[in-house]
Amino acid sequence: MQKLKIEKLVEGGQGIAHENNQIFFVWEVLPGEEIEAETINKRKGIYEARAVNILKPSPHRIAPTENHFLSCSPWQIMDFEYENKIKKEITVETFKRIGGITVGADPCVCPNAGEHGGSPLQIATDSIQFGYRNKMEFSFVTKDDGKISLAFFGRGQKKKNAIDGCELASPVINKTAKKILDWINENQLTERNLKSLIIRSNKKGEAIAGLFIKDKLNLDCRGLIHQAHEANKNKFVGFALYYSTHKSPASVITETLYQEGQDFLVEEIAGTKLKYGINSFFQVNVPVFEQALEDVSESVGTGLAPVQKRQPQGLPLQIIDFYSGVGTIGLSIANSVGNSHGCSVQLVESNEEAVDFAKQNIELNKIRNVKAILAPAEKALDYIKEDSIIVFDPPRAGLHQKIVDRILEAQPKKIIYLSCNVATQARDIGLLKEAYNIKFIKLYNFFPRTPHIESLCVLEVKK
Repeated sequence: MQKLKIEKLVEGGQGIAHENNQIFFVWEVLPGEEIEAETINKRKGIYEARAVNILKPSPHRIAPTENHFLSCSPWQIMDFEYENKIKKEITVETFKRIGGITVGADPCVCPNAGEHGGSPLQIATDSIQFGYRNKMEFSFVTKDDGKISLAFFGRGQKKKNAIDGCELASPVINKTAKKILDWINENQLTERNLKSLIIRSNKKGEAIAGLFIKDKLNLDCRGLIHQAHEANKNKFVGFALYYSTHKSPASVITETLYQEGQDFLVEEIAGTKLKYGINSFFQVNVPVFEQALEDVSESVGTGLAPVQKRQPQGLPLQIIDFYSGVGTIGLSIANSVGNSHGCSVQLVESNEEAVDFAKQNIELNKIRNVKAILAPAEKALDYIKEDSIIVFDPPRAGLHQKIVDRILEAQPKKIIYLSCNVATQARDIGLLKEAYNIKFIKLYNFFPRTPHIESLCVLEVKK
């Protein structure tokens, strides 16, 4: 057992402490707390630990809602106002340390600067802390009574812990998961057979589910949706059973063994209807994403007002939406401009399922001058041109170096960069800062009670 004093929380969500020339990254702690910790992992003189006893608690500490909170949302231990404050502080520190960029002191680039005191950097939220996730992925574990349970992996561990559901998930997801779990136990599936369960929902409260199994079993899935209809008031609209080999990642589909009902959902975002499937990338917190999308559209120069009331100024808009998924950002921008005014949008995406849905969404919304392109972003460099507006919403790894190099070569007039990882965003913008000015930055709490931070930066070329 090690006594420690926590200095601050860092990007990733842990507290940091130094003791006897050793560095500790500690879960379940808040800044200023004095604790006793046990080590979880150690590598190269750096210890990962978790608090066992809180000797001197922070005034911002609260009781967590769930007993498995460390697996899904380790920041349940702090009040929500403090969570938002910490997320701003981490962003300011990360941009300075990684990108050499000061983002928290310039009112010119931070909307609502100084409105609430302290740093001008603001974070948007709808204040909903639970029930906001429209997608969950569950594992499975065998309980002492031999029954199969839903499970999450322990933080930093290979061990799985049984759970009844998750408070972050929308209610229909937890109801649907319970129904599928009952079916699993009725059919006497074993933990060895099971890989994962993905359930998605929309604002209407509809849900689709995909159960991934590691063996080609002959299972009778008929009636599962009908039975769930009775329990969930007709909101479980599609179920699929997927074979996924023992060696493949959890959500890789090798073969579809059974499909009943829909294999997609439809969500309406800012007046744009969007179809997406079980494995499509889609924002998990739609109400807060819509706040970010409004800022994206304003940065492009369109806004999300009805088509007849909006018109871009100046030359025709040439918008390239990289990592576009099913077209959420690009189609919403195109829909706000309309089919005239000389706006063209290219959607660049490497996932074939997402591109198929993007093409369907173009037709669904009757939008012209939009094209969906199946290609990795780093192999679609020719679309980055001087007169283009480039939109990025990359995965956590950030931008490929080839993309950064092409931007510096072509110097498109504006870059709109939405990120779920402020560390890689800070890295990328640090590489671009000699050619670009930051004109706008704002944070969004897409993932309350977790350390994850969403950040929007708008860059304009200096020349």
